[in-house]
Amino acid sequence: MSVTGDKSFKRLIEIGLALSQERDHNLLMEKILQEAKALCNADAGTLYLRSEDDTLRFEIMLNDSKPELNAGGTSGNPVPTFPIRLYNEETGEPNHKNVASHVALSGKTINIPDAYEADEFDFSGTKGFDEKYNYRSTSFLTVPLKNHSGDVIGVLQLLNAKDLDTGQPTPFNETIQPLIEAVTSQAAVALDNQNLIQSQKRLLDSFISVLAGAIDAKSPYTGGHCQRVPELAMMLADAASKSTEGIFVDFDLNEEQHYEMNIAALLHDCGKVTTPEYVVDKATKLETIYDRIHEIRTRFEVLKRDAEIDCLKAIIAGGEERVLRKELAEKHRQLGENFAFIATANIGGEYMSDEDIARIEEIGNIEWVRTLDNRIGVSHEELRRMESAEYAPVPALEKLLVDRPEHIIERDAANKTPEDNPLNFKMDEPKDLYNRGEVYNLIVRRGTLTTEERYKINHHMVQTVSMLDQLPFPPHLKNVPEIAGAHHETMIGTGYPRGLKKEDMSLPARIMAIADIFEALTACDRPYKKAKTLSESVRILSFMKLDNHIDPDLFELFLKSGVYLEYAEKRLMQNQIDHVEIGQYLETGIG
Repeated sequence: MSVTGDKSFKRLIEIGLALSQERDHNLLMEKILQEAKALCNADAGTLYLRSEDDTLRFEIMLNDSKPELNAGGTSGNPVPTFPIRLYNEETGEPNHKNVASHVALSGKTINIPDAYEADEFDFSGTKGFDEKYNYRSTSFLTVPLKNHSGDVIGVLQLLNAKDLDTGQPTPFNETIQPLIEAVTSQAAVALDNQNLIQSQKRLLDSFISVLAGAIDAKSPYTGGHCQRVPELAMMLADAASKSTEGIFVDFDLNEEQHYEMNIAALLHDCGKVTTPEYVVDKATKLETIYDRIHEIRTRFEVLKRDAEIDCLKAIIAGGEERVLRKELAEKHRQLGENFAFIATANIGGEYMSDEDIARIEEIGNIEWVRTLDNRIGVSHEELRRMESAEYAPVPALEKLLVDRPEHIIERDAANKTPEDNPLNFKMDEPKDLYNRGEVYNLIVRRGTLTTEERYKINHHMVQTVSMLDQLPFPPHLKNVPEIAGAHHETMIGTGYPRGLKKEDMSLPARIMAIADIFEALTACDRPYKKAKTLSESVRILSFMKLDNHIDPDLFELFLKSGVYLEYAEKRLMQNQIDHVEIGQYLETGIG
């Protein structure tokens, strides 16, 4: 190999390495054109990419003689918006009149010594350009960019090779053509790889957005949660990056880490896809797929009818009607009061007293007569559970409120978490999967959820961590499971699903906890609760800080940076935004 050839080969390798390492699309386009121009000492050049609608669109233009015409890349100037069509819009005929479109269609390089003497292609546009900008387009070297499949994905067009001695335009040397074709081949591979990466990124982003949307759509009570939490989390993360105080001195998210955290925030509740809607949306204590208060209302109605029938029978038998009807009215009154009490208890609240629980149990012991077989017309699974109890032939005397064997849904192996689980989940698992007993549900002291149902909701974190742990995240996204899976942990190990402490969690993971809690407190689209004001929400967060549930440094940054107010102005209703005296919540103001 000659010295010149050796240098060219070495330069080709250097160009290939440079192209393969460039991640920025615009810089890659510019580098491809610059390197090709330099190899053949061309004055100008244009790079086109083929679009899905069969056009060649301008990506970058460089012109050494007329630098003011540079467009695209780092020039800051927009590229021309008129594309070159590969096929006639009306006839569908291929466009071989334009040299660039011909090269894209044929996949062959075209070397033209002088455009003004060529007659096989239409250079009227070129001549118009020359006249407008006082330029002389002479020699053209137009090369196709082919990917690994041999498909043309773009066209590189070099203009006016310059004589090394005089600097005047000269035809492109045919010996340089193979080298330019080699460069375009490397460029096509680099472009194709970058396009593939971008396509995969778009696919991942779209999949995550669809999943987050599906989670929110699953429950009207949490609509928008998976969109708002990432927004708030990234606002707080950016504030931490800008801060030069305390634990934030060395915290700085680069572009990839910023993307990683945003992905984690979008996926932080992905495990909720496994949580039954009737548990997530349980508005009353007796609600499952429907509210079973209606069954109990019917039983009260039966008791009222039975009392009326007994009264009428007694009157017919010769009893004193006035006394009997008074007794009936009193029974109806008592039944009405008892049902009203049960109905009120069904709504749930902040606290249920021992006296209220005792009254529910007392009312539950009232008996009524069932005259129809309760084992017909039920599912095979429910019948299996019912058969674990002794069959009661009709007419059967039953209690008004019951906890029956068929109300117990046992926890099978598929719903058990082994103690030696590889992801180290540490949650107190109830013995049963569900307990739908009527008394059992009605005496829930706070809210509407039983122990089993609350565990099922909290179990979404087990599912979130498990799902994300199984995904083959690339190296720059390897922390997504850790960031997404810890927003219900606390600083002292009392959270779930793994009982982590502050030192076990990254700063982004601790940011997620504050974002998740604050969004839930201020959310105004949840029918089961009134949206809290800004001051109420900050106050609750301050209590959680004092209880070591959230990171105290992040809480102070949340306030001092103004993120709490910035988010409120974007997402809260106007009547929620009230004044917050943040000084009382900062370390210096606690005293």
